[in-house]
Amino acid sequence: MDVKKDTEVKRSSKAEYILSQINSKTKLGDLRKIAKDIKKDHELAMELWSTEAYLPRLLAILIMDKKLLSEDVLNQLDKDMQKHTFEEANNLIDWLMANQLTKDKKRIALMETWEDSPSALQRRAFWYYQGRLRWTGKTPIDNNEDLLSALEANITQEEPEVQWAMNFTAGWIGVYDENNRARCIKLGEKTGLYKDEKVSKGCTPSYLPEFIRIEVNKRRNN
Repeated sequence: MDVKKDTEVKRSSKAEYILSQINSKTKLGDLRKIAKDIKKDHELAMELWSTEAYLPRLLAILIMDKKLLSEDVLNQLDKDMQKHTFEEANNLIDWLMANQLTKDKKRIALMETWEDSPSALQRRAFWYYQGRLRWTGKTPIDNNEDLLSALEANITQEEPEVQWAMNFTAGWIGVYDENNRARCIKLGEKTGLYKDEKVSKGCTPSYLPEFIRIEVNKRRNN
């Protein structure tokens, strides 16, 4: 028996049609357009996810039903993401966080328990969410002190994908929390993370002293 052919037969015609629209030239904007037409279809999302392919999985995330993303389901999605390349796995967890997990109070509450998760991707989601809250101006936020204590204790030992999200959070705390700004700058100086990073013209460097200085000045000039 041709196992591959048998698998293809079992896939719904709807899934096959959607997959026929996705190729190596497909961009994120294209996926959003397809998702807008589909709206919410969790069964189709799981079919697309089962392909194990990166772009179909990004599309799948957009059309999932967030109410069906239980802890067990999210743990399985996490395990699946870990089979991707470093960059793809990070993009998938960030996409899931931004497009699904932040849209529902129960999912946010679950994500907020991931600070000490055994999964680096879940820890990344925890920290990236905290950074996004500040980046998008969600105030007041009263856990800056606790987060900074955790950052100071753990950032240098963390996995690279988590380090980036922790650094992102420290940056935005430094931008918006004047009382803790010097502490965030000192953290960047001590760790030296991203100090030698090359960035494209017009982009803000991730090195905390530079990031905070540039972003604070932007807001002073507005």
